[in-house]
Amino acid sequence: MRIDIITCVPSLLTSFFSHSILDRAYRKGYAEVVVHDLRDYSTHKHKQVDDYAFGGGAGMVLKIEPIAAVIRKLQSERSYDEIIYMTPDGARFDQPTANRLSLLKNIILLCGHYKGVDQRVRDLFITREISIGDYVLSGGEIPAAVVADSVIRLIPGVLNDETSALSDSFQDNLLAPPVYTRPAEFEGHKVPEILLSGHEAHIEAWRMEQSLLHTQKRRPDLLKDHNN
Repeated sequence: MRIDIITCVPSLLTSFFSHSILDRAYRKGYAEVVVHDLRDYSTHKHKQVDDYAFGGGAGMVLKIEPIAAVIRKLQSERSYDEIIYMTPDGARFDQPTANRLSLLKNIILLCGHYKGVDQRVRDLFITREISIGDYVLSGGEIPAAVVADSVIRLIPGVLNDETSALSDSFQDNLLAPPVYTRPAEFEGHKVPEILLSGHEAHIEAWRMEQSLLHTQKRRPDLLKDHNN
């Protein structure tokens, strides 16, 4: 998979993709993330990529010309399955969406900034709009990093334990059960005996029960979807 991220603040993303699982995915050849500086595509002498909104109002808007230039350049080099705009008014990002995106080959993530992008960008180029929550950030860089991380870790071979991603919270609309590691007892607090029994079927039954209880307590809204 290749993920191209378009941003006017590339330094916010550079270090994020050079560590841990994401770096390992790149070194193994499973995924590649390429960050593009929008200012490199500006024809303005000061590399300006924003302007005032027609009709007035506070805040600046990202211009269409540099965005169109970088998207068209990328499209001339390869085909893209999705061109995604990170925006607070997009569809809420969730695990099923991450699962679907992980099956794609090439995607573009466009990071909004200031008051967003010229509407014509959304009309002409964007195939999907995504939000990571009902709040506003300074730009789309953090949301783009969230989406890329959640998608790349699902690619077979990226995680050392390929079943790990399948047991994450939200994969079946349930929260993950409690997990424990050594020591088996700490200051009088013991690991549940069932986890030490070695009885795989009983352990799985316990984990499912705990997932249900955990979800019922913290996110009962998820149980509606789980039962459908």
